[in-house]
Amino acid sequence: MIAYKNSKQKFLQDVDTGGIGEIVRDAVQLKLRKRVGESEFRSWVNSLEYMGSVLTPDDVPSDAGIAIEYCIPRTSNRIDFLVSGKGEEGRDNIVLIELKQWSEAELTPEDAIVRTRFGGGMHPTVHPSYQAWSYAALLNGFNEAVYSNDIHLEPCAFLHNYTRDDIIDNEFYEDHIKKAPLFCKADRTDLREFIARHIRHGDKKDLIFKLENARIRPSKVLAEQVTGMLQGNDEFVMIDAQKVIYERALAFARNADEEKKKVLIVDGGPGTGKSVIAINLLANLTKLGLFGQYVTKNSAPRTVYESKLTGTFRKTEISNFFSGSGAFTESKLNSYDVLIVDEAHRLNEKSGLFSKGENQIKEIIHSSKASIFFVDEAQRIHIKDIGGMDEIRHWAKHFDADVDELELTAQFRCSGSDAYLAWMDNWLGIRETANLNLSETNYDFRVFDSPIELRDAIVEKNGINNKSRLVAGYCWDWVSKKDPRAMDIEVPEFDFAMQWNLGTDGMLWMVKPDSVNQIGCIHTCQGLELDYIGVIIGPDMRLENGDVITDPSARSKHDRSIFGWKSQMKKDPATTTKKLDSIIRNTYRTLMTRGMNGCFIYAIDKELNEYLKSALVMVDTCSD
Repeated sequence: MIAYKNSKQKFLQDVDTGGIGEIVRDAVQLKLRKRVGESEFRSWVNSLEYMGSVLTPDDVPSDAGIAIEYCIPRTSNRIDFLVSGKGEEGRDNIVLIELKQWSEAELTPEDAIVRTRFGGGMHPTVHPSYQAWSYAALLNGFNEAVYSNDIHLEPCAFLHNYTRDDIIDNEFYEDHIKKAPLFCKADRTDLREFIARHIRHGDKKDLIFKLENARIRPSKVLAEQVTGMLQGNDEFVMIDAQKVIYERALAFARNADEEKKKVLIVDGGPGTGKSVIAINLLANLTKLGLFGQYVTKNSAPRTVYESKLTGTFRKTEISNFFSGSGAFTESKLNSYDVLIVDEAHRLNEKSGLFSKGENQIKEIIHSSKASIFFVDEAQRIHIKDIGGMDEIRHWAKHFDADVDELELTAQFRCSGSDAYLAWMDNWLGIRETANLNLSETNYDFRVFDSPIELRDAIVEKNGINNKSRLVAGYCWDWVSKKDPRAMDIEVPEFDFAMQWNLGTDGMLWMVKPDSVNQIGCIHTCQGLELDYIGVIIGPDMRLENGDVITDPSARSKHDRSIFGWKSQMKKDPATTTKKLDSIIRNTYRTLMTRGMNGCFIYAIDKELNEYLKSALVMVDTCSD
């Protein structure tokens, strides 16, 4: 989605009237459904007037295409300014320009990271040249118009308030500036020449229209790329906050020592790239000769990743890469250089069947010089989950560790739609948001009238690339465990019956081709991703008097995630009721965010199913 699209001639007219800021603001609010603050509005006015002065001479043809605020599909990131047309030899080109209001910056020792002033202080962020290049790399990777029509992208950055100072243009950033040239306050002529060199003739093909309306190549699934990452390949381009956090974590691990432990807490929601960063860290720290492991409580992601590595790495190497969270009860102090804890919200106090140890967070920090925790507190789905940020802070203080906290916000799952996630949190009662329906998302969300229709839709999607699955709330007993012929999930009124997946594929259910004929649960999909997810909402959630309520008594007796809840209710009913309600809501939130492209729903409770249908007001858009 693009907020503003016109010819260079019309753009200059809009600048000349003094109304370009208002035009772009109105377009962003109308097309991108994004509220615009005064500071953002003023930045457009200033930057776009500068771009007007750059483009006023005739060096760039008047019929070149101009686009402003292009929302990159599958992310919540936007490209500030684009110029389209043909090069001297008739090549189709689009120049991508990252515009910045900056007037100062500070060097950092981290690759592609600078510090600049925003939000009331100096903060780390990606270098503008890296940012522009990474956006171009994303489009080269999955925009069909770019890779099928041989459209060449030429990224650059323009800091129109910045005077060169050997900081923003320091040789430390030279490799990134070569990929995306940097232009500062005194470089308007150079920027004009850069654009003119690539845009010698106008845009007769409407390249920007093609870019905006192109089909999107499916995003990479982490599980399929893990082997290449551990072999040192750059499988994923990290952008903005991802790059900042990756470099900070890398520096944290490299600088930790036995005298002063370091703890990094990364807070990020579904699909923000936590696992991509974690695996990249594991690969690069290993390459640097540091002894580290990727740690999760849930075995499903480890099992899937390990299965992908089999045949490429020796079993001893694979076992050295990955570990469960209960493996550190007897570890010596600082046995590891770094422990990278993914899905840290799932950590427990005791470990294993025999409840060994004292506290998994304490044991991880004790065992490593540097501990990196990736957390999403809204994905705690077990009565024993203790992995909250306060608990991590407590044990970091216990060890007198240096602590840093970062937030990861850019969305890649759910088609980059913050609006879908905000709507879901609102109707689930996890947090109150302004998103009362799905009118502000292009995420493929559907509600079906029967579980059979849901199953058929997921099977059809799975036929494309084996990346779609069915899941359900754990509300049905696992009877097929003892009787392989028995059905587990049954909805008699629709003559619907299927089995849980655990009997045959176990934790590899997400990647086994035939497992689309089985139903998964939270324990076999948390921490993993698919293209499409089909979710059966069980009787543990229903609509009552207009409110979405939860009912732990409707859970299966085999569900260990709320084991012992009845006895806890007798001791402390208020606290236990609140905890159980949160677990059920978080479970469905986690299930409903496993699909990168879409989520299909059927709710056992008919009133809840109808309530969900009321959200289906679909408008193609994305948000910042």
